[in-house]
Amino acid sequence: MAYPVDTLEDDPEGYQAAALAYYELLREEAQTSTEIISLSTGEQVRLKTSSLCFCTMYRDEPQHKILVLVNPQDTKTVVAVYLKESWWSIEDVLRTSDPTREGLMKVQSFGERIVLFVLNTIVFGRLERRLGSDDMFFLPHPAKEQAKILWRDGAAVGFYSIKMKGSLCGDGTSSCYLLPVFDTVFVRRKNRCQGLGTAMLRDFCDTFQGDEALGISCPISPAMYKVLRQFLLTCPGERGRLWEVEPPGAWGQRVNIWLKVYLQEQRLQDGVDRWGTGEDTE
Repeated sequence: MAYPVDTLEDDPEGYQAAALAYYELLREEAQTSTEIISLSTGEQVRLKTSSLCFCTMYRDEPQHKILVLVNPQDTKTVVAVYLKESWWSIEDVLRTSDPTREGLMKVQSFGERIVLFVLNTIVFGRLERRLGSDDMFFLPHPAKEQAKILWRDGAAVGFYSIKMKGSLCGDGTSSCYLLPVFDTVFVRRKNRCQGLGTAMLRDFCDTFQGDEALGISCPISPAMYKVLRQFLLTCPGERGRLWEVEPPGAWGQRVNIWLKVYLQEQRLQDGVDRWGTGEDTE
């Protein structure tokens, strides 16, 4: 079976135009439409415009949208995506039939951008995040955000994104990042506690071997601190390179992460844990 990431051409405008035409057709046939889609739960859902919406794919280019189907019983939960004149379940959008797609791979194609969007905005944003908790929340990535998707056994199971050195810190500012920054990271729940978080950190450090200082976006969640602690315990050579940073990452905006880990260890020895608890990202 060929999945969207393996077959989509780099034609986002064409796919969006096709989705708009399909949506208009459904709206015109609202009273007579009998099109049905089967959810992973086995539920049969009649396709109606009230269950469809266009989601913005990129933070900095709101004109680019993707058509999605939401659960009629929970309109904030996306269950399928319209691509190449077909509806695809969320799990199928994240799958690949290409055996060479394995491990951490840089996001380059339009199909991979969709996988990144689904992992970030749909899977993490709605399906696997504890809504109402203190967990981190990610906005859609910018259109040209540097990122890598983690592929495992034919499926995308995680990602991390990078703010490149010299890139703008945001809209409306001329400030640029002074160092590469490990910005957002996510691993699916069923793939956690398998060392994937530390593997992504190691890949990030290896990618920028020539840089003396590397950033981790502030604020860092308690779960991510646990991953960082484990990584720095096993990779002591990176202790002087990793800094918790606020943009653009000047020296006054950096705190050495290993120093924070060390100080926390001292507090633990004194019987005081100030990190609290958090869901394991790794």
